[in-house]
Amino acid sequence: MKRFAIAMTVCFVALGASAGEPIPTGTWIKRGGTPSPMMMIVESAGPGVKITYRIIGADGKPMSQYVMTVVTMLDGKEAAVLVDGKPSDETMAVKRIEASHTFTVVKMQGREFGTSKLEVSGDGKVLKVEKHTASWAGQPEKDATEYWGKQ
Repeated sequence: MKRFAIAMTVCFVALGASAGEPIPTGTWIKRGGTPSPMMMIVESAGPGVKITYRIIGADGKPMSQYVMTVVTMLDGKEAAVLVDGKPSDETMAVKRIEASHTFTVVKMQGREFGTSKLEVSGDGKVLKVEKHTASWAGQPEKDATEYWGKQ
């Protein structure tokens, strides 16, 4: 159950860039730290990106378990999410809208359970993520806004 809760929390962020521009790569830290402090590492992967999410432990270091990874071409097609290197029942469909915006649909077991809109700040140092989580596994529907800072 903890794995599922973590999946719902972190799988709403993906970065975009317009065609011909470099994809903003690097390490991002979720501000506010609730429910768990998070780290996101974005790396180039051909025409798309590889995104790795890690929980930050009480010691301030990334934990070695519950590592989530997705490779997306930013084309709106579903991409499998791996948890600790193994397939999960989760997918992300990330669509680049324009240079500083993406839209993501997250599914679990083929059923949509969340969407998000991402905006990269003008200076490229802050991500604003407006997310909507559908009612799922007894949890109520929820809207939230997250901010991530570039390290």
